[in-house]
Amino acid sequence: MNKFMNSVKDFLVSEDGPTAVEYAVMLALIVVVCIGTVRSIGTNANAKFAAANAGLL
Repeated sequence: MNKFMNSVKDFLVSEDGPTAVEYAVMLALIVVVCIGTVRSIGTNANAKFAAANAGLL
């Protein structure tokens, strides 16, 4: 148990922990932007297809 506590303490003291958190936050923001963009493009494409379908009828 002591070895585990020492490894946790070393992880918290090292600079790798905050860097990993920063990368995770950046990745989450990128994913949110990508999802929003794909959703917007899909909505616009759906509207164009609906307009084309209405024009054919």
